[in-house]
Order: sequence, then C-alpha cells, then structure tokens
Amino acid sequence: MSRDAFSGFHPLVNMLYFVTVIGFSMFFMHPVSLGISLFCAAVYAVYLHGKKAVRTGLKFLLPMMLLTAALNPLFNHQGVTILAFLPNGNPLTLESVVFGVAAAAMLITVITWFSCFNAVMTSDKFIYLFGRIIPALSLVLSMSLRFVPRFQAQIKAVANAQKCIGRGISEGSVLQRARHGIKILSIMVTWSLENAVETADSMKSRGYGLPGRTAFSVFRFHRRDIWAAAYILACAAIVIAGAAFEIFRFRYFPSIMFFSQGWLGPAVLFFIYFALCIFPIIVNIKEDINWKRIESKI
Repeated sequence: MSRDAFSGFHPLVNMLYFVTVIGFSMFFMHPVSLGISLFCAAVYAVYLHGKKAVRTGLKFLLPMMLLTAALNPLFNHQGVTILAFLPNGNPLTLESVVFGVAAAAMLITVITWFSCFNAVMTSDKFIYLFGRIIPALSLVLSMSLRFVPRFQAQIKAVANAQKCIGRGISEGSVLQRARHGIKILSIMVTWSLENAVETADSMKSRGYGLPGRTAFSVFRFHRRDIWAAAYILACAAIVIAGAAFEIFRFRYFPSIMFFSQGWLGPAVLFFIYFALCIFPIIVNIKEDINWKRIESKI
C-alpha cells in the first residue's frame, strides 16, 4: 500500500468524499459520468493497493463486468434497434447491450470505490465518527469491515500450518482433501466465534456505549480539512445542480437519447465531476512533489 496523503485528512472529510462519489456513481447512469468515476476509482485503487489492485481487477472484476454485460441482453429485450434474434426468438437489441455495459460499469465502479473506502476509512475512524451517535452499530460495522481481511490472513495461516503436518487441502485423496478442508473451516469458525466474544467482552469492560464515556482521539480538524471539505461540497453542489437541469440524464429505453443541449455546459460539468472524483490523486501528487522538494534540499 502506498503512502496515501488523503488518508491523513480528518475522518469527516474522508467520509464526505466517499459518500459523495459512491452516491453519484450509483445514481448517475450517463456513460461519460460512469467512465469518469470508473477511471478515477481504478487509478486511486492502484495507488492504494499497487499490483494487487491490478490482479484483482483482471482476475475478478473484469470477468464480472463482462459476465454482467453479456447476461443483460439475454433477459432484457427492450429497445427499438434490433441487432439479431436469439435462438428462442427474442430480439437482441442495441439498447439492451448498451444498458448491460453501463450497468456492469456501475457495479464495478461501486465495488472499486468501496475497496478504496475500506483502505482509507479504518475502524478507528469509523468509531470516531459514529461511536457516540450509534455506538453498537458503529462497533458492528467496524468489526465487519475488519473481518474480511483478518479472516483471509488467518485462514492462510491455518492452511499453511495444516499443510506442514500433512493435512493440506491439496494432499491425499479426494475424500482426505475434503476432510482437511472441513477441518480448516471448523478451525476458522471456532476462531471467529472466539474473536467475537473476546472483542465484545473487551469493549464491555472498557465501558463502551455508556453515557458520558469519553474517548481518546488523535483526529483534529485543521485548515486543510476545511479547504478540502469546502472543495468537495462545492463540486458536489455544482454536480447536483447540473443533474437538476438534466445534464446527467441519459435514456437507454426505448431508444438511446441524450437530453442535454449543446456541449459547453456538459463539458464544464463533467470536468467538475472529474475534479471531484480525482481529488485524492491530486492531493497525493501535490504531497509527493512537496516531499521530493524537501528531499532535494537535504
């Protein structure tokens, strides 16, 4: 994971950014806005996770996107532009193909944004934001966000330990391998339950959720956080205003149709939307330039 300067901002700024970009990615189905959001999400994911993000994208997300795009025309036959007829007699329309690609792009974009969210919004940030408002729910959500990476690391350690004593899932006959896999699964279930009980007892002994309880926090709202929040809110307000004037509106059925008139207004709005989505990369590039400048003076 690269050193991410955006993660150093106040948790409220991080949450505001992700709520904005994920919400826009889910509701704006315009092809240009989907492309901008997908590009920025992919760039930020690569910056955060490096080669791991590329491997995940090529191994899981790209096949998922192609499968989703291919399945939609098989079940959705709306549209007036018929390209061909399927063996069962249903038409294959251009509109259903385009909508399938757009829906697949939206799905992959949201998943990629959530992977960035999981890397930036750590459990301590989440509890800091929601610990006093919804203490029980914030703890459950925080544990859920941490569970998947911890479970993956633990199951890898258990599988390697079992393999060292000749009980790996790739050793022995099919029946023996199944038994070894069930053994590893049983160990992981026991570990998960014990970990949940220990966490609950630990938080209860510390008085978590009791009224009047104070908590230590290292997060402070600085001037840069104010500027960042203002930047995100200003861009979001302009984008919402543009959406109100139907600049982001795009019709897929019964025929493909753009609703915005002219090109200057949409171009400016899409540029602002791009400036919003690419904000963490801008912050990181600026921080890298400043860091190299400092290193050159040493």
